[in-house]
Amino acid sequence: MELVSLWTGIADIIDSDFMEKIGIIGLGYVGLPLAVEFGKVTETVGFDINRERIEELKNGIDRTREVESGELSMATHLTYTLNLEDLRVANYFIVTVPTPVDEYKKPDLQPLVKASETVGKVLKRGDIVIYESTVYPGCTEEICVPVLEKASGLKFNTDFFCGYSPERINPGDKQHRLVTIKKITSGSTPEVAKRVDDLYRKIIKAGTHMASSLKVAEAAKVIENSQRDLNIAFVNELALIFERLGIDTHEVLQAAGTKWNFLPFKPGLVGGHCIGVDPYYLTHKAEGLGYRPEVILSGRRINDNMGIHIASRVVKLMAQADFAIRGGRVLVLGLTFKENCPDIRNSKVVDVIAELQTYGLQVDVYDPHADPAEVMHEYGLKLVSTPGSGYDGIVLAVGHDEFSRLPWNTLKNKKTVVYDVKGFLDKSIITARL
Repeated sequence: MELVSLWTGIADIIDSDFMEKIGIIGLGYVGLPLAVEFGKVTETVGFDINRERIEELKNGIDRTREVESGELSMATHLTYTLNLEDLRVANYFIVTVPTPVDEYKKPDLQPLVKASETVGKVLKRGDIVIYESTVYPGCTEEICVPVLEKASGLKFNTDFFCGYSPERINPGDKQHRLVTIKKITSGSTPEVAKRVDDLYRKIIKAGTHMASSLKVAEAAKVIENSQRDLNIAFVNELALIFERLGIDTHEVLQAAGTKWNFLPFKPGLVGGHCIGVDPYYLTHKAEGLGYRPEVILSGRRINDNMGIHIASRVVKLMAQADFAIRGGRVLVLGLTFKENCPDIRNSKVVDVIAELQTYGLQVDVYDPHADPAEVMHEYGLKLVSTPGSGYDGIVLAVGHDEFSRLPWNTLKNKKTVVYDVKGFLDKSIITARL
């Protein structure tokens, strides 16, 4: 009877007859596609603190290239704003801000805390706050809820409620989109969980999976990328072993892949906003509970050191080809964290460049997808608008489609060391690959 009474009270607070009004906090790779889809079906306010970003979106421009201008115009119920007061109309708030790590590989929750403070200032009785940012299990209730309570003066699960629905955006992927990927949902009470699930079902064609609690949903997200991180670490370690054996890792993986249940992971640099970051959220929480996660941390060490290994390997190959290292010229192709997208967040190509420069090499970096101003701001690197010619070394770091059409006869000479990190180029062009 007590449970029935509680659910009835929640239903009284959250009127089931009202039309959902959505506030999206953060309009990046995750927030914008979400705002656009909700903006097609109900009143939606997209909020961001970046004035330039807001002006671009109002003019139908998405610099992330995740949403085409034609699709932006289809969101007829969507407005963009810098003004906090414009969020007051919302009864659902969805937080989609970044959750990076700091220089010590510890979770940086400042964007999440500040976003919670922002929402708390306009939070009303009966509102639901849904988090999509990747966090460790328990973070929503332990970190975000107290901030919401303090900023709003309201009480959690009495006056307002929370949900957690982890993002599954894959930047640059035109096949697996927001609406075609099954969505995990959850709520701070069973009634709220149902309401959150119903909300997302309005836009997610692939359907939803309602988790039993916020913590379960949080944990599900963080292990998705931890699992991929460990699998890539395994093949990276294989690459280090096979290099010493003098055999081609990609040929080994191709042969092993003839077995139906062999997992098709490849060696490489592990960057980006998810795989190279999320495992540290899980290990942080585990260590706070007195448990040291050896396997996860071991995988992270392998992947974090691959940039140094690649650069060292290139230098050794150049030395073997009788090139002078100090003052030598190297071209690095690609800086974004993955192929055919402009996302430079947590790019591990930067590690390769920095290590090459420690040897006294002159490094040109060419990436037709990356924004030069953003690269300079984030990494202090100046991109070349067009590659030069006759380089001593070339590192194919990202498999952009354009790189298959480069004038290789001009870029290299007979002795040029060409190192293919991605297994992207024809073997007739390269000297070695990871």
